[in-house]
Amino acid sequence: AERETDIRPEAIIADIQKKITDAFEVFDHECNKTVDVREIGTIIRSLGCCPSEGELHDMLAEVEEEEPTGYIRLEKFLPMMTKIKNQKELVKYMTEEGEPFTQEEMEEMLSAAVDPETNTVRYRDYITMMVVDEN
Repeated sequence: AERETDIRPEAIIADIQKKITDAFEVFDHECNKTVDVREIGTIIRSLGCCPSEGELHDMLAEVEEEEPTGYIRLEKFLPMMTKIKNQKELVKYMTEEGEPFTQEEMEEMLSAAVDPETNTVRYRDYITMMVVDEN
């Protein structure tokens, strides 16, 4: 049976995190929730993101431990990747459903949606802000 696409924020996040964890585990040869830092680019690309070398470098700097061990831990990678995928999914919903938005409109909306302190999108606040009350 085809289940309804669940677009509750929690469900989206859970789905994104499962995909990220699954992709991560493919390269977690020791099964100890770490992967070789050199595999990170491959993992990120397998998740449908195409960062430039510069962006990839910034991402790695964000998730690498204080002293680089050459390994990245899932607990560090997951929140960062969830944030990126989360924004991508939001863009996907907004560009594929209904009237498509231009790249400029998307960037404008995302900058309004992203919480500057946490650098994440708060779906509930954002949806409340975006939904026009008909009554």
